[in-house]
Amino acid sequence: MTNSTRDSDETMPKSCVIPLHCSLGSSRQWARLIEELGNRCDAITPDLAGYGDQKRPFYPLTTLAEEVKLLSDRLNGSTGPIHLVGHSYGAAVAFKIATGSPYASRVRSLILIEPVLPTLLKDDAKDRRLHDRFADLARETYGDLWNGLFMEALDKFCTFWNGSAPPQPISPAARLRMIEQVDKLAFDFAAVLAEEDVAAAAARIRVPTLLFSGGLSPYLTQRIVAKLASIIPGAEVRHLRDAGHMMPCSHADLINPEIIRHIRRTDDLAELSLVSGLGGPKTRSIDRTVQPSPAVGSAR
Repeated sequence: MTNSTRDSDETMPKSCVIPLHCSLGSSRQWARLIEELGNRCDAITPDLAGYGDQKRPFYPLTTLAEEVKLLSDRLNGSTGPIHLVGHSYGAAVAFKIATGSPYASRVRSLILIEPVLPTLLKDDAKDRRLHDRFADLARETYGDLWNGLFMEALDKFCTFWNGSAPPQPISPAARLRMIEQVDKLAFDFAAVLAEEDVAAAAARIRVPTLLFSGGLSPYLTQRIVAKLASIIPGAEVRHLRDAGHMMPCSHADLINPEIIRHIRRTDDLAELSLVSGLGGPKTRSIDRTVQPSPAVGSAR
């Protein structure tokens, strides 16, 4: 190691991985990822409003910007570069952090696992039906929650996100936990359906971006990932043919190594750029489009 490299290592702030979970989930879904990351990066694993340790009370959030604002105390827990990882609703929040928040300039890389950004599909006639079906699901869920039909709302939600995968039984304990948090779904739906100009925001992303989709997931999120891949410069895509929407849990053995590889490669490039005086990863000009590896492309 040269002196210049050693000096840079001593002064460079440590990067921080911040993973954001899905609706009706909690930060516990990332325990395995954080363990596998080791101590090369710091990690902050917040619970989104209404879930996990933030169950009650929660401010009635109706926009992604409000969700980000409520996370500000946790986001301020690290002063270095940020690697954002998000799944489903958490991926929509991560997208907002990276494209429309005071923290955007600190984002070093972005990993989105089936982000729920349905308004991206509004402007295309072929995709509009997917947006409209999702909006219908939101209205049906609102109605059930308003009338106190919490189990019915939960069943509609789980059936939709199960996609074309075989039905998965939910344990009584998990079902009870989800019912206790189900009223937050109304606000999650409202936030993603209110988000505008998603395509324009995606086109401005200039950090290494990795996208995941599952072949058994709802076609809504498969199309969202495909459209983001066509808009975000240099975005990489991993499509797991036999995975469903809950792939961070069901296919962690395939997804986590890809996430870790993406984060470490981005950090290595940033360190190399600083040492050589070329600037950070946002200003470098390289081709980041990589074909999925056979193991990931075929899934299990």
